Amino acid sequence: MGVKGKTQVSEIQQMVFLKAVKRGERKQETDKEVAIKSSLMLVVKSSSNGSEKSLINEDQQAKISEIRRLIGPLPEKLAIYCSDAAIARYLRARNWNVKKATKMLKETLKWRAEYKPEEIRWEEVAHEAETGKIYRSNYIDKHGRTVLVMRPSCQNSKSTKGQIRYLVYCMENAILNLPADQEQMVWLIDFNGFNLSHISLKVTRETAHVLQEHYPERLGVAILYNPPKFFEPFWTVAKPFLEPKTQNKVKFVYTDDPNTKKIMEDLFEMEKLESAFGGNDDSGFDINKYAERMREEDKRIPAFWTKSEAPPEPMPTSSVDFNSFDSDASESGKVDGSASHVSDSEGLISDKSVLVTKGSDNGNGSKELLYR
Repeated sequence: MGVKGKTQVSEIQQMVFLKAVKRGERKQETDKEVAIKSSLMLVVKSSSNGSEKSLINEDQQAKISEIRRLIGPLPEKLAIYCSDAAIARYLRARNWNVKKATKMLKETLKWRAEYKPEEIRWEEVAHEAETGKIYRSNYIDKHGRTVLVMRPSCQNSKSTKGQIRYLVYCMENAILNLPADQEQMVWLIDFNGFNLSHISLKVTRETAHVLQEHYPERLGVAILYNPPKFFEPFWTVAKPFLEPKTQNKVKFVYTDDPNTKKIMEDLFEMEKLESAFGGNDDSGFDINKYAERMREEDKRIPAFWTKSEAPPEPMPTSSVDFNSFDSDASESGKVDGSASHVSDSEGLISDKSVLVTKGSDNGNGSKELLYR
């Protein structure tokens, strides 16, 4: 073969080599795309597994921006509740209806400014907690969600205002302790010893209002553990106060039913779960230890508060004129956090205290709330 022939072969070999390299690069790009798509699919999980993090598309992002525009400038103390993730919760609670979600969020901002849930401290509500009627457990579920234990038979107060105040404190504390990748919690409701004398429709109504209107999309699942037979008609009465989405998150579990018992095993590490719920932990609730724990956690609030960062907008630091908010259907402007009507409630469980922010930027200049 002559020099010319060898040169042609060499050029052909180079072309083949370059095509092979390009094919390899394309394969790498394809693999990368597959990896990205796989990661995105992992983010979109059903609410039943506790990691519901719906992807935000362009249309949804536009709605988030529109709500932020409609809300207008806010003082930093309230603006931190308007992160993208927080607004998205209100939109999901209102089926992505901008007008309804804006109205709902404005009502929450007004409620937080008046009720000041982030300022509630243990010493104010300690007397409500003495019997262990509500407390945050020292264990989480398999998806990392904070667990609130509730025992309605341990009710020790006739004050609706006091009961709601303590409930709000517990919600704020539960959200404060959510991991960065989680925004929902679990309720474990123990009906041991529960009877008709523990039922208060007024407290039920006002509890439903506060949770649905001001803590939307915070409930992952509520376990009703061994409810008595007479509870069924009460549940029938209570259901209208709850949105369909909330109703679907309520699970009835009975110790003598192996099918529903599996719910507990799927949700919890049985070694850590309290024996009252079929687990192996016999330690029980200790008010003294719990009080010490809450006092320590209360100390975290000012630290988070000073680290908060609001969206980069020129905004006043003076108080907001809430009379300018278009809240034509507001029934909840009372400082005790209660309301007389909840018929138009479409939300779930919401926002957290004015205080804490997480370290990651949400893309609009503000840090994501721990209370996403």
